Amino acid sequence: MTKRKTLKGLLAGAAFAFSLPLAANAAEHTFNLQSFLPAQATIPSKIIDVWADEVEKASGGRIEIKRFASMQLGGKPPDLIDQVIDGVIDITWNVVGYTPGRFPSTEVFELPFLVTDARAASSAFWQMMQTHMEATEFKDVKMLGVWVHGPGVIHSADPVNTPADFNGMKIRGASRQVNALLKQLGATPVGMPVPAVPEALSKKVIDGTTIPWEVTKALKVPELVSNHTEFTGPMMYTVTFVLIMNKDKYNSLPDDLKAVMDENSGIKFSVFAGGTQQDYDDPSRQLAVERGNNIITLDAEQSAEWAASAAPVQAAWVEEMKGKGIDGQALIDEAKKLMADYK
Repeated sequence: MTKRKTLKGLLAGAAFAFSLPLAANAAEHTFNLQSFLPAQATIPSKIIDVWADEVEKASGGRIEIKRFASMQLGGKPPDLIDQVIDGVIDITWNVVGYTPGRFPSTEVFELPFLVTDARAASSAFWQMMQTHMEATEFKDVKMLGVWVHGPGVIHSADPVNTPADFNGMKIRGASRQVNALLKQLGATPVGMPVPAVPEALSKKVIDGTTIPWEVTKALKVPELVSNHTEFTGPMMYTVTFVLIMNKDKYNSLPDDLKAVMDENSGIKFSVFAGGTQQDYDDPSRQLAVERGNNIITLDAEQSAEWAASAAPVQAAWVEEMKGKGIDGQALIDEAKKLMADYK
């Protein structure tokens, strides 16, 4: 046998030997997770990656979660929930309001000037999800987490100090209730998923947008508009998020791995998600400060005037829910109590 053949045989044997641990450590269950924001945005990088990494670690490598940002697997943001239900993808997080009117009970946390803290609201949201929504509106998915973002802010080309300043403005809204609020306050609401905001602002399709501070960095909003209006006290608006999984894929897991998924989901994760998103408001806000943008901080009295102008939105929602057989006022009262009781 020549030296060359001997060396070739040794290398082949080494390659086979090195392949054995890799095969032994291969994940038993691989799931894909699709979302619509770029991978570096706050939710994918600081919330979803943290959750997925923890699940993989806790499973001892038996679960692998492959992540696909910016709709890499196809479709549009409003498709994501149905993609999970239909088994096109395994897991997603999404804005509930991208499917307007389909999950009406969640809108209680999107009503204007109701939420004061993202952690408290996310805790209340999870509890009410289990009590009122999981077995009804979300019966077709495995629920992993729910949350809301931090204070809603107006980002606009021209300054907005009072509701009257909204007259004639086209403002992007993320959900049915946010759009109802904008209309009530005199703006023309324009619904669109958040990835479309930068182009819409740059082409002046819209005059402003409603998004929390934290996502403005990824979307470069402070470079596109120079005015930002924030409120004191209860948030002008919030948007609800869900992290969901295909039911069949969850049920395919053995009991010990179901336990891993469950232990890393639920109320603890929901509070973490909402709190993390809220915590990243300040760093993104600082970018607007450094650019010298005009940040209008309405005081408690001014904010209360906005809240009074927005009050009909809540009343209209309660009345609409009656027609769906839902006690909207009871949901509002329960949400307020759970948020007040949050420790």
